[in-house]
Amino acid sequence: MSKLTARERLLVLFDEGSFVENDVYMTQRNLGENAVPGDGVVTGYGTIDGRLVFAFAQDSSVQGGAWGEIHGEKISRMQTRALKDGAPIIGIFDSTGVRIPEGAAGLSGLGKALRNVTLASGVIPQIAIVMGPCVGGAAYLPPLMDYTIMVDQQSHMFMSGPQVVKAVSGKDVSLEELGGAETHSTVSGCAHYAAANEEDALAHAREVLSYLPSHNLEGAPVIFSEDDVNRQLVEWSEIVPENPEAPYDMYDFIRLLVDNDSDYLDVMAGFAPNIITCFVRLEGHVVGVIANQPQYLGGYLDSDACSKAARFIRTCDMFNIPLLTLVDVPGFAPDASQERGGLIRQGSKMVYAYAEATVPKLTLILRKAYGSAYTCMASKDMGADIVLAWHGAQVSVMAPQSAAVILYRDEIAAAADPAAAREEFAAAYAANYADAIRAAEMGYVDDLIDPAATRQRVIRCFDTMASKRDSLPAKKHGNIPL
Repeated sequence: MSKLTARERLLVLFDEGSFVENDVYMTQRNLGENAVPGDGVVTGYGTIDGRLVFAFAQDSSVQGGAWGEIHGEKISRMQTRALKDGAPIIGIFDSTGVRIPEGAAGLSGLGKALRNVTLASGVIPQIAIVMGPCVGGAAYLPPLMDYTIMVDQQSHMFMSGPQVVKAVSGKDVSLEELGGAETHSTVSGCAHYAAANEEDALAHAREVLSYLPSHNLEGAPVIFSEDDVNRQLVEWSEIVPENPEAPYDMYDFIRLLVDNDSDYLDVMAGFAPNIITCFVRLEGHVVGVIANQPQYLGGYLDSDACSKAARFIRTCDMFNIPLLTLVDVPGFAPDASQERGGLIRQGSKMVYAYAEATVPKLTLILRKAYGSAYTCMASKDMGADIVLAWHGAQVSVMAPQSAAVILYRDEIAAAADPAAAREEFAAAYAANYADAIRAAEMGYVDDLIDPAATRQRVIRCFDTMASKRDSLPAKKHGNIPL
């Protein structure tokens, strides 16, 4: 699909015939006959699946879509209106930056928009679609919004362009490598989704909205499902190996668990794939899922995974979306580069997000939950309302094999067959100390369940928490370890 104009993009985005443009005649000051009505940005409102949504689309045919005083004022007016009316915002970015001749006035237009995005955060959903360049200070806007979509080989976000990078470092770097859709959706974590083309990007934005409420005082849309709440997951054993060290694809289990007449919406699928964050529907209700992915890095938690999870947890919490945490975690990544790169700081973000969240929180331990990763992945002590575990799951300070080597080092060394002795001691440790039934006996796990009954139990648990009310101590705000 070829590149659309600003107005064409909005017509594709909104329900047919519903878009109403605002401030059509606002224009740059003191230009007389040279003034262009609209000043390089189209703003207005319409409906998406019948719901009120506000939007702006920068027009790259007018001074490259660059930010100016009136350009920014139009966007700010739209943001203010959306906040008052309690409706989502979609911003379509296609701009070469701030207009140099306007100086401080142009920067003021951008600054107002940046502040308004921050003020609206947590009140109304905000989705960014980067269709072309988004550079300099304007590049801060999409990450400040709740969900960022980029178009492969077409959109770019960066603070300093390739020429500046080369002048400073002497290195040649392409636009794609510096700030393309693939870079931001897989390496930097600045984008949630890399669209194949503009049509895909606009359709994806509509899909994202279908999982979000219009504002923070209501719940996400509920869609009727014909799937049986009591459907048994008889295929679970074909997906999840009994050996806790064997890899599998957690997505296969998620597909089995959720309503079979809907799908899941992956969030940041290409970034930190060792943890999954996605929206799903259970009995037609939207639920946010955080799940370890044993298929990547064995499911270990690293810095990027913790940061990704924290952002998603906070998104769900501010929009009243319950959280389901699927735990199959061997621990935090035992890697020196991770430690030097701030694993503790990044891990603290996830801890903070879970502890602060007041929405219903349900945790299910599938096979294993080892060490501090068990504690941090929405354990009972981190504020989980209900913790379930499959029969045979393990909750332990470390894997039984590792524990055996430490606790029974001398006995293993003295054995005629050290390898066999190690396995024997590991099995004994697993049975006596690591079995989830021990955690249940102490109240850290609420119930042990049959894996086939997982869907039924999960939905029933969320039903009991539907009217949950919780609050945090009175304060201006906390101090999350950023």
